[in-house]
Amino acid sequence: MKHNAYGYLLLAALGFGCAQTPTTSTPQGPVTDVAQLTEVAPQYASTVTAADLSRHLTILASDEYEGRNTGEKGQKMAAEYIAREFREDGLTGPVQGGSNPYYQTFDLERSQWGDGYMTIGEEKYLMMQDFFVLGSSPFQTEQAVDAVFAGYGIDAENYSDYTNKDVTGKVVVVLAGEPRDSNGNFLISGTDKASDWGNDYRTKRNAATKHGAKAVLIVTGTNESEFNSLTQRYKAYASRPSIGLRNSGNQENAATVFISPIAGAALFGITTDKLFDYTNQVVQAGGPVAANLTAVKDVNIKTSRDASPLPTENVLGFVEGSDKKDEVIVVTAHYDHVGVDSTLQGDQIFNGANDDGSGTVAVIELAEAFAQAKKDGFGPRRSILFMTVTAEEKGLLGSEYYSENPIFPLENTVANVNIDMIGRMDKEHEKTNDSNYIYSIGADKLSSELHQINEEMNQKYVKLKLDYTYNDENDPNRFYYRSDHYNFAKHGIPIVFYFNGVHDDYHQPSDEVDKIIFESAEKVARLAFHVTWELANRENRIVVDSNKK
Repeated sequence: MKHNAYGYLLLAALGFGCAQTPTTSTPQGPVTDVAQLTEVAPQYASTVTAADLSRHLTILASDEYEGRNTGEKGQKMAAEYIAREFREDGLTGPVQGGSNPYYQTFDLERSQWGDGYMTIGEEKYLMMQDFFVLGSSPFQTEQAVDAVFAGYGIDAENYSDYTNKDVTGKVVVVLAGEPRDSNGNFLISGTDKASDWGNDYRTKRNAATKHGAKAVLIVTGTNESEFNSLTQRYKAYASRPSIGLRNSGNQENAATVFISPIAGAALFGITTDKLFDYTNQVVQAGGPVAANLTAVKDVNIKTSRDASPLPTENVLGFVEGSDKKDEVIVVTAHYDHVGVDSTLQGDQIFNGANDDGSGTVAVIELAEAFAQAKKDGFGPRRSILFMTVTAEEKGLLGSEYYSENPIFPLENTVANVNIDMIGRMDKEHEKTNDSNYIYSIGADKLSSELHQINEEMNQKYVKLKLDYTYNDENDPNRFYYRSDHYNFAKHGIPIVFYFNGVHDDYHQPSDEVDKIIFESAEKVARLAFHVTWELANRENRIVVDSNKK
């Protein structure tokens, strides 16, 4: 379906559907009195309207923007639109040294696996068939390697496979999973519940990295059928081009390779039965066993990756504060989406109205409101950076780049307010047709005061149902780790994340503007406004007094 952005631009130019600027007597000089600033807050919050959110989103999520895929035409168009709005609303561009002060430009890297194989003596094993590499690899050219068997690759307080092993510069071969005792309980936990050593490959990768290994080869499955089944999703993932931050050339972690049982056993010149007999030895011993396995001498690996730069940009607008201007609140949403899929029948454009066009237009509206308040003499005491980030859909890359290359020092960054998907109902709330809610995630993770502010601003001004379902550290969706706020949280900066939950149109071409409930989006955006206003104008910077997961 086709959306005509030009018609809406014409309406905007004629002034239809726009919120009116509140009438307020202009004070002499910036106001720093908390009571005065609190009194005028609702006037500026009222400029954040469903009509304006709709006006912006109908443009940004139109077919003309081609799904705003990172580095492509539609993303560039969206960046220009957002920067223009920031500039016309009176925000300054804080980025120095570039051609556009509203852009934080940087290169991502588009890459794809090329030639890959492992030779063990006279036998040759192929990448994408006998083994898969996850992440980057140090074997761009063929290299001879020394292999060392290290059991399950565990290095815990009560169980270590690395005792008396020198793996520096070598490839460590380990079994997937974790060992059990004769009663069937896991040796690490002593219960029937597996630990991260069995559930998260990164735990074994980190242990191998700690001990200086060049790569960790995880023998996956107990036979070829299991290996093929377990690695099917890796095969689909690894065969596609990927986008990431540019590799500095330094291999921070040991490379991770999922290898078939046949190839894993061949590294030591044994059968798979002999390799997996190690599990029985551990069961009998009730602890780690020093296996007497000697690696084949003639082992070579090549896993080349072809890469090219992909320029992109975060879009930043800045409202400088008054008496506390060196402290900064960052308000974020991601403006990228996933683009076009030409293999689909029918609609091929993923417009991303909800994800995250809705958050993007909320940031535009908040920026306009705060800029107007400053023009009227009621500017924030602390500075506010409004930032729409790129490449969230590629792995939170735009916010990660900012957190590693901040325009304003992270130690001066008070909090991050992140808006990712507002104005829709998820399946749970569709059952009761209740759109008067928002999932609130992360406010209490690092600061009890931010959680309290979020609750108080909601109760005082908006009265949404704040749903904390996804704030539970045991929630399997782990949404706390899945949007841009996390790149601030991991640096100890308090965050609050607003999210309407997942629905059937999530990451589908059907995520369209006509399905947005703009009245609901307005309420969430106003909550984000009031929380940001309070963070910017309160006397004391919020405390960091928690460290929850």
